Amino acid sequence: MFKKILIANRGEIALRIIRACRELGIKTVAVFSEVDEQALFARQADESVCIGPGDSALSYLNIPNVLSAAEITGVDAIHPGYGFLAENAHFAEICESVGMTFIGPTSEHVALLGDKAKARETMLRHGIPVMPGSEGELQNLDHAVQVASELGYPVMVKASAGGGGRGMRVVSREAELGKAILSAQVEARTGFAHDGVYLEKFFPEPRHVEIQVLADEHGHAVHLGERDCSIQRRYQKLVEESPSPVVDDSLRREMGKVALQVVKAVNYRNAGTVEFLLDQNRKFYVMEVNTRIQVEHPVTEMVTGVDLIKEQIRVASGIPLGFRQKDVRLQGHSIECRINAECPETFVPSPGVVSRFRVPGGAGIRVDTALEATSQVHPHYDSLIAKLIAHGQDRADALARAQRALDEFVVEGIKTTIPLQRLILRDPDFQKGGVSTNFLDRLLAGRML
Repeated sequence: MFKKILIANRGEIALRIIRACRELGIKTVAVFSEVDEQALFARQADESVCIGPGDSALSYLNIPNVLSAAEITGVDAIHPGYGFLAENAHFAEICESVGMTFIGPTSEHVALLGDKAKARETMLRHGIPVMPGSEGELQNLDHAVQVASELGYPVMVKASAGGGGRGMRVVSREAELGKAILSAQVEARTGFAHDGVYLEKFFPEPRHVEIQVLADEHGHAVHLGERDCSIQRRYQKLVEESPSPVVDDSLRREMGKVALQVVKAVNYRNAGTVEFLLDQNRKFYVMEVNTRIQVEHPVTEMVTGVDLIKEQIRVASGIPLGFRQKDVRLQGHSIECRINAECPETFVPSPGVVSRFRVPGGAGIRVDTALEATSQVHPHYDSLIAKLIAHGQDRADALARAQRALDEFVVEGIKTTIPLQRLILRDPDFQKGGVSTNFLDRLLAGRML
């Protein structure tokens, strides 16, 4: 087992990793930007090192500074969390080259699965059901027109190196295709330094369901059931739950089998997520594989009892998984609400100083946050400030607890999406589980919170 781990991240995920390390008896090093010097995660680590100014490009994304902090503090592993450098194959490769363990998959896996076009080609070779689309990246507009015609409109333009909803455009007719490709390429070039794009068939009323996987270097792999992430705005997830309201035991076995087929096809190691589109006929397609811990991992932890961060650390240190697929049992139901520092009506970020902060409690309630009263929410970073997770004996129980907890949650001094989360959870369609990825657009049409 590792003796000291550096967390190359900030906020709630950094604090989450610090807590897991403490329970495992592992020392921690936090890196922080100048504006995060007094942040809770930086104070909770055993050691902390400033790696630059508030601009993430000069601090949390600054690979030389992060590695220098690792070297001077003598760590033997780095946990990247999610975002920032978590899916940066170059960073993972450098860690490997200097003999420092990257807590995640290998750099080859990050590179392969991070390039969605190449990942798609790999899965097709192994007979894995993927979204109907182009074989590889688009060569030119004529190629795009031909593929779109074969798929049938609407289609989606997707950046090969994309993520987080960026570099994606829905196209309803041929006249819109060229403009959509150029727009997606510009966004992809800016965000990912690669402007390759490909086409997929667009399904208008799908559900977004993902399977959590764990695999070690000894040939053992398991899946931990599914998370339903259909409540989204511009492909950004807002509410997640496990199990999915529309996935029964038979479908779960089928999707889990395919997820493990993906793992074995590339000899994957550590935690990962296989993301599926589930259509109205219960047919599913692999969309992509995320090679990191997910923001929504707590809902899986709540229903399985598996600490995913600890498992990541154990697997990265060479310890075999301590359980097998037959040992995985889903107990009850869990719902996660992402609380963002944003105006709930316009989604404009709302940085500032938190004047009052009170988290809910009670049976079945978990809040993952690194915020406290007098904390500064900075404009430099993602607006996620807290995750409210509710667990109950069934979906109705979890939903009631989540609603009650949202009513108890107090954040003053900044605007948050708590009112929006209350609206979502009280909506009759959501309560019945009958939603698609278009749910939020319909819910908010003409409505003021």
